[in-house]
Amino acid sequence: MLQNYLTIALRNFWRRKAYSTINVLGLAVGMACCILIILYVRHEISYDRFFANADRTYRIALERKYPGRETFYAVTPHSISTVAAQEIPDIQEVTRLFGGFGDTPIRYQNQTFNEHNVINADSNMFRVFSLPLVKGNRETVLQKPNSVVMTESTAKRYFGAENPIGKIIRFPGDGPNNPGDMIVTGVCADIPENSHLKADMIISVSTFPFIRQDSYASFDAYAYVLLKEGATPKAVEAKLPAIVEKYAGGEIERRLGVKFKDYQAAGNGYIYFLQKLTDIHLRSHLDGELKPNGNITYVYILSCIAVFIVLIASINFMNLATARSVERAREVGIRKTFGSLRGQIAAQFLTEAAIISMAALVAAVVLVELALPAFNNLTDKHLALGVWNEPWILLLLFGFALVVGLLAGVYPAVVLSSFEPVTVLKGKFRATSGGIWLRNGLVVFQFTISVILIAGTIVVNNQLAFIQNKNLGFTKDWTIVVKNSSTLQTRAEAFKQEVKRLPGVEGVAGANTLPGPGGFFFGFACQLEGSKEVLITRAMVADDDLIGVLGMEIKEGRGFAREFQDTASIMLNETAVQKLGLTNPIGKRLVSGDLAGNVLPRDTPPMTLTVVGVVRDFHFQSLHDEITPLVLLSADFAAPTTNVYAVRVKPEAVKGVLTDMERLWNTMGAVQPFSATFLDNDVAEFYKSEQTAGKIFGVFAGLAIFVACIGLLGLAAYTTSQRTKEIGIRKVLGASVVNIVTLLSRDFLKLVAISIVLAAPIAWWGMSKWLQDFAYRIELSVWFFVTAGAVALVIALATVSYQAIRAAIANPVNSLRSE
Repeated sequence: MLQNYLTIALRNFWRRKAYSTINVLGLAVGMACCILIILYVRHEISYDRFFANADRTYRIALERKYPGRETFYAVTPHSISTVAAQEIPDIQEVTRLFGGFGDTPIRYQNQTFNEHNVINADSNMFRVFSLPLVKGNRETVLQKPNSVVMTESTAKRYFGAENPIGKIIRFPGDGPNNPGDMIVTGVCADIPENSHLKADMIISVSTFPFIRQDSYASFDAYAYVLLKEGATPKAVEAKLPAIVEKYAGGEIERRLGVKFKDYQAAGNGYIYFLQKLTDIHLRSHLDGELKPNGNITYVYILSCIAVFIVLIASINFMNLATARSVERAREVGIRKTFGSLRGQIAAQFLTEAAIISMAALVAAVVLVELALPAFNNLTDKHLALGVWNEPWILLLLFGFALVVGLLAGVYPAVVLSSFEPVTVLKGKFRATSGGIWLRNGLVVFQFTISVILIAGTIVVNNQLAFIQNKNLGFTKDWTIVVKNSSTLQTRAEAFKQEVKRLPGVEGVAGANTLPGPGGFFFGFACQLEGSKEVLITRAMVADDDLIGVLGMEIKEGRGFAREFQDTASIMLNETAVQKLGLTNPIGKRLVSGDLAGNVLPRDTPPMTLTVVGVVRDFHFQSLHDEITPLVLLSADFAAPTTNVYAVRVKPEAVKGVLTDMERLWNTMGAVQPFSATFLDNDVAEFYKSEQTAGKIFGVFAGLAIFVACIGLLGLAAYTTSQRTKEIGIRKVLGASVVNIVTLLSRDFLKLVAISIVLAAPIAWWGMSKWLQDFAYRIELSVWFFVTAGAVALVIALATVSYQAIRAAIANPVNSLRSE
């Protein structure tokens, strides 16, 4: 029986090549899109799940409350987690990681390597994180100071095939935070791409003096806790407030001179909470993340798109199969007359659907393999289908094809197998109005989804354009960022002056940080002289030239200037002035207290600082966030922390200036290789996930409407063929080509118009929700949705018109010859 089903199915497949090709192509594209999205989603939800104790591992994070606002941090004071482990029995182990180093020069023998991912860690890191150790003992590799563990690929870069254990590498430079000579004590496997951790070298944190000083209010550590079996994060979180009051309260009172209860009453607070390790990548977007994370919203959206595209492809199959019901009715009637049961006929049609689905799967796998390099480039991933390496994937794809075939074929099988042979063989069978209504409804569904995707893509692209073109309050274009200028030490100022003299350079300025995802605007506490109210702000260090080079606007007062000896001067942004309630800020005196602990020296005594200027608000953070209070400290006050130079250049001089700066850098005897970026690119990194999402939505929106149009093309072709004689008669009676095209296109375009009406409010609601993630966003315009509808309408019209015009220009003699 099965052999008979297959034979008939293959015969029908071969006999109706155009019909079969349209079905296979539509299903293949739909399946390929679904497989690509599944690969992406699978990769996104797999983050950190490979760790042995991932289900019991959590990161301690902080909700830092300020008067009138709050900020969420991924970093916490390094002593909080250790006392939590001592006082909360539910915690089995605590380990801490420290960002420590950015671009880091490391010497081995006569070679210098520039490392980007060097972290510091507690000695028990490898007990909490089950990274395989290729060489070394996981209990002792980070036990001693000046110990370093390399990843396998890093060790090969340094030592080739030699045994790395015991080798000495050196961190050039001086200072208490420079580790100097380090001994390689272990080699671990490379950290997989699907982890929120990122490290090529791991240094024992016991190397550094700061770890031996208690810190309960300065944010510097990524703290991870391994809970005991049966322990719950809620139970641990409930005990953290008492630890904050016991330990952090005393430090705040000592450093700020304010009672902790008064400090809290003023709107300040430290609320610690636990984040599940496997949730960090998709559900955590805190200040100070180890690396940019993904977004669970985009995973949900892409998953829905995958389902919808497969549904659109399946609907094509259903529509074409039921549209051909008149053509196949006689076949069903004859088979029933010869004794075929309804179940057997239904099985025949399901077999045909399964064969088409299997053929589509083969084509889809080929399409996926061809598309993966471009898709990986688009998503910045390294995805692979792995059909031959993982046989279970082949079985999964086979099951996927069967499910799609069943989904697409079950309704046509039920409908076609229900025909009564007497009615059919008498020639009285006609397509039912219910079937026509269902086909129309499915077409409406297809184009509703397509219009929603097109509208979403338009809104995303407009928001990204808004971000790129918005006045940020500073000039980001044609500004080169020279990093690690502090490694020049005493030669830094000489380098700056030499760069100023280069042809094409319009200005050079120093700062501790600049806007961008890697920007570090440290915490800074200050009080208005004579007041007990504490304002916690962000702060940055700026030299005399920064305001002018970045094109910032001074609203009141003046900028920093060497002739004024601004060692005790500060500038505020407009938001800081408002938060302090100052009407005449110039000349006001603030008492400072640093709560960052890793920009200014620890235990810096309170200083009285004078406000000399107010700078107009500028967006030093992402446009996802509202502008917060900012203090600008003079580089004369904190000269060692000037770590980057902003170099404003003429557009035509960029290449030459970069070359000349690298030459100057090398002549200055820098211990670190020259490293530079462009400020506009750094700022654009804030929105990398949105840019990727916009491109992905655009691609899949285009493919969704392509698949919908394939079905529409087939439906139009079949409908036109059924009306061939009618068209011939109309042409004989004087109908023009325009009349015929209008006749054949009108019904389909009505369905697309209904789709637009249904899609517009859904797309409006969805994109309104998405835009709420941005503090600064576009206003939704009706024209976005009109444009989306117009695009869908034009594409549908072009698709249907192709068949309509062919029918309209055909010779009526050919269609009426048999009458």
